[in-house]
Amino acid sequence: MKAGFRATMPALVAVALLLVLSCTHVFALKSHLFRHRVAAPTDVVINYETYYFDQEIDHFGFLENGTFKQRYLVAGQHWRKDDGPILFYTGNEGDIAWFCNNTGFMWDVAEELGAMLVFAEHRYYGESMPFGAESYSDAKHLNYLSSEQALADFAVLIKYLKASWSGAQNSAVVAVGGSYGGMLAAWFRMKYPHVVAGALAASAPIWQFPDMVPCGVFYKIVSDDFAKSGVNCHANIRRSWKAIDTAASTEEGLQWLSREFSLCAPLARADGLKSWLQETWVNLAMVDYPYKANFLQPLPAWPIKVVCQRLTFSPEVPEKQLLHGIAQAAKVYYNYTGDAACLNISQSATGNLGMMGWFYQACTEMVMPMCSDGVQDMFEPQEWDFQAFSDECYGMFGVRPRPDWAEVVYGGKNISSHSNIIFSNGGLDPWSGGGVTQSLSDSLVAVWIPDGAHHLDLRYNNEYDPKSVLDARRKEIALIQQWIKQWAAHAHAHGQV
Repeated sequence: MKAGFRATMPALVAVALLLVLSCTHVFALKSHLFRHRVAAPTDVVINYETYYFDQEIDHFGFLENGTFKQRYLVAGQHWRKDDGPILFYTGNEGDIAWFCNNTGFMWDVAEELGAMLVFAEHRYYGESMPFGAESYSDAKHLNYLSSEQALADFAVLIKYLKASWSGAQNSAVVAVGGSYGGMLAAWFRMKYPHVVAGALAASAPIWQFPDMVPCGVFYKIVSDDFAKSGVNCHANIRRSWKAIDTAASTEEGLQWLSREFSLCAPLARADGLKSWLQETWVNLAMVDYPYKANFLQPLPAWPIKVVCQRLTFSPEVPEKQLLHGIAQAAKVYYNYTGDAACLNISQSATGNLGMMGWFYQACTEMVMPMCSDGVQDMFEPQEWDFQAFSDECYGMFGVRPRPDWAEVVYGGKNISSHSNIIFSNGGLDPWSGGGVTQSLSDSLVAVWIPDGAHHLDLRYNNEYDPKSVLDARRKEIALIQQWIKQWAAHAHAHGQV
């Protein structure tokens, strides 16, 4: 997921998400929001069929009666016809094939559950464009990009699948999603409980909205990750911002920075470099996995610890020595393999995500305030300025955000009347600050993974998984099995089977 708007600087820069990542000033949210297409582990065979469904452009009005082709992926090799469930991935802000390849949990449990897997693409992302090449042309064409429309897409698609697939009529459907997809999974169960038996909402920051959590919680968690991973690590990052400004104050200093960071194009000023580094530290916190992975970039196990090994020196060292360490640390993220001839700070590391689509959503209903103070966190102080944010949105799209809409339509913190939702969060994941981390009832269950980064529980099983994520997956599977039994019992009681 991309990070929410931080409207104190002049331009919009992404990072994402599902719930990725941060931006030069504007977005700190799921830039889930990635340059490399990621494949499943080499020892795992992924087989699925690709389909397209004629979906209504507007589910809530009647003047726009056009349709578009919504893409969805189906894997039915382990499905037990007539009583097997359907695990339904609620697609995020990007190409659905990317999420399909990265949601190993569903593939790992399919055989055990006898489940069919369905991965549904979110409208306006990947290939699912309501107006084809014109979908992003202006605010009029973007008007149908919203979470409410996407949830209605999912409900209509499931109704179609159950009616058209022999043996699926009474299958329990369980929604699964991570980051923004996790938010959608939770909201799907809340809004359409007759369609889905339950939801696994991993790393879903459903409370990262105005007046629900402090705006600084996201960047504080990022900073805590670095503070725990190496001596002087976060202190040196905090000091680096001023050092960059000092170096960038002269033409000679800009040239030195460009060489030190191995940039593809010479720096014109410091802002671009600082925004790029901010995104780097945020992304590292999200993907601080206990094994080698390439979710955003090819990275070593526990990448923040590896980064912090470059930053163990005293904070009193000369600024050029400090910035040399910062450059080496950044290259762990951008060039761990050593294949990059140079680094391009104008490119986001989240290329499989639809940044402009997420910008539009953040400018309408997904208003996620973020701020930093440089004291509780390692970033430069930046206040949350809603008016500046709104003005940037109007400048980009001709629309203004509705800051309270997510609370109005989805209930905010008043969700205790709902049921059958797992909210899983990791202690290393900055998005956990906006997540549900305490159980709200017997069926609104919070699963806490102290050693987990962003939706670690939805990744493939790995020999280096910490015990906490193995325990989390066992609990999640047990609850999903319980929901499936409840759904079947209800169907039998009402003569549906």
